[in-house]
Amino acid sequence: MRRYVLDANAVLIFLAGRPGNRRVKALFADANRVRSPLLMSAVNWGEVVYSLWKQSGPSEVQRLNEEAAHLPLLILPVDRKRATYAAELKARHDLAYADSFAAALTLELSATLVTADPEFTKVGKRLKLLSLPHHNA
Repeated sequence: MRRYVLDANAVLIFLAGRPGNRRVKALFADANRVRSPLLMSAVNWGEVVYSLWKQSGPSEVQRLNEEAAHLPLLILPVDRKRATYAAELKARHDLAYADSFAAALTLELSATLVTADPEFTKVGKRLKLLSLPHHNA
């Protein structure tokens, strides 16, 4: 069974109904059907919360947390080992800090990263990507 890790922009695309949201909705539906949640690093979840707070305020963050409780989404913590691996990826591939956590989790779990961010191609072919349409905000 294929595992998927969501980057922050995949969740933001889903929430905003931007191009690519149908693909993310389908992944959530499949995750429900097979009872295997989509995965996300706590660092990337923080990125979603920050972006939503900045755009729409704390009431939208509260709504997000209520909605997320019903989604097949598992937020995985960051420990020293994951943080070290993410830092190594950042140093080797010049990724953004939070992006390095999404890449590290994806590689650790032999998963596929769901993202609209073209920067992840820097990591090379060992990082499996499900690319969503890129949107300049």
